[in-house]
Amino acid sequence: MIKSIVSIAFATALMGSVAFAQTSSTSTTATTGTNGATETTTTTTESTGVVTEFTPGHALFLRTEATAQPVQYKFDKTVTYVTSDGKVIEASKIRKDSKVRVHYIKQGDDMLVDKVIVTQDRD
Repeated sequence: MIKSIVSIAFATALMGSVAFAQTSSTSTTATTGTNGATETTTTTTESTGVVTEFTPGHALFLRTEATAQPVQYKFDKTVTYVTSDGKVIEASKIRKDSKVRVHYIKQGDDMLVDKVIVTQDRD
């Protein structure tokens, strides 16, 4: 019985650490058909981590388990800040040590954020 409980606790902790550093992306490619119609290319990428530095309207540095050093994300012209349940919040609610998920588009060497989702406030 105790062995089962310890196994479940370990598995839960392992899944939490894997989820912490998740990066996901989806993309579609543009194609032009024989009738001349063109599909739009869309690339969506998200990364999850802990805020180490935040300057509203400029940049956010995110520490993930996948990177040794915090990664810089620059802000796009319009950025939406929301809670995990979708409620829009002010940028001032983002603080150092907040756990967030950023939605960004890669443009050259820059990662331009258009949405920040607070998944957990700092303790």
